[in-house]
Amino acid sequence: AAAGGTPAASIAEAVAEADVIITMVPASPQVEAVAYGPDGILDHARRGALLIDMSSITPQTSVDLAAAAAERGLRVLDAPVSGGEAGAIEAVLSIMVGGAQEDFDAAYPLFEALGTTIVRCGPHGAGQTVKAANQLIVAVNLQACAEAVVFLEKSGVDLTAALEVLGGGLAGSTVLARKKTNFLTRDFIPHRPAPQGHGHRHRRRPHGRRRPARRHPGRLPARTRRRQPRPLRPPTRRRTPLRPHHRLSPARTVRGPPEPPPRPQPATVARAHP
Repeated sequence: AAAGGTPAASIAEAVAEADVIITMVPASPQVEAVAYGPDGILDHARRGALLIDMSSITPQTSVDLAAAAAERGLRVLDAPVSGGEAGAIEAVLSIMVGGAQEDFDAAYPLFEALGTTIVRCGPHGAGQTVKAANQLIVAVNLQACAEAVVFLEKSGVDLTAALEVLGGGLAGSTVLARKKTNFLTRDFIPHRPAPQGHGHRHRRRPHGRRRPARRHPGRLPARTRRRQPRPLRPPTRRRTPLRPHHRLSPARTVRGPPEPPPRPQPATVARAHP
């Protein structure tokens, strides 16, 4: 209110008389929570209003939202942004938009107040698809920058000088330029306002919930250890034990050739002497 806004007690009250509605929430479940339902945007926004969702969500969620809004006479654009907190503060965001061309033209003056690179990428869901590609590139860039910083530090190179010359060459990027100070000062904690109230799940725990017990570093909790799969053992060849001779059936008994009959001995003749 101090900055010129009008406070509202509910979503229904906020959107009832609005010509343009802009949402920016963390993920698809939150978009569906504020858009659908008896207290959602679709049931309380007036016909002809323009709903601009600037959240980073799945493309299919944007397509489904546009279809549901069209049944109620509402127009929808998916317009995720890139540039981080600094880009938002400086109003130099990159805005990737999906939706009808006439709706994009109507919202363009609003986009100009937020960013400098504003492009319609295609029909509903196209903006979210481009944002997904953006996240892939940024993630790989961050990982590469982190590996390079560790490599430079381990090699004993002046990190300030190295990042300066890298930023001026082909290795330069917006990620490197934005995060250069963080790399030099090893400040990797996001700078965000402290949460207000007791409902923030990242700062305070619900009543009655214990903190996890401290454990030895590198050792899994007992419950996790029990769920670990058993290691695979190399297959062993089973050797069939030899069967004793007396168990062999007669059909399998090996017999040699028959012995020849004995030869007849010559008869002995006794002679009498005179």
